[in-house]
Amino acid sequence: MKLQPDRIDTLSVTGYGPGWIGVSGEKVTRSVVITSLGEQFNWDCANFSELSASHFARLADLSVELVIFGSGAQLRFIQPAWASPMMLRGMGMETMDTFAACRTFNILAGEGRKVAAALLIEAH
Repeated sequence: MKLQPDRIDTLSVTGYGPGWIGVSGEKVTRSVVITSLGEQFNWDCANFSELSASHFARLADLSVELVIFGSGAQLRFIQPAWASPMMLRGMGMETMDTFAACRTFNILAGEGRKVAAALLIEAH
């Protein structure tokens, strides 16, 4: 049987390590939002403590069904009210550490789902 690797026809996370991720081969060292629709933009926060409701309100404007929040090196949850703008638009949100969020994003994007990953990349 011949095996072939899966192809993702959109942005994908191609690697990661402490303080960085690879987005379609480009090394990114700042927090970033990527979508399976091909959007990518800086997410202006360097630490979990800098996050606010406005960071998540911006995510509500994306045309996706699910937002995966990568909370940095460890699993941390935001204040529930911050997710309200997304919930009001029928969008789901899942929280996990950033590396798990990267893997989950690749799987869902590879399935053709409309998904975004908001990835907190903390300075080391």
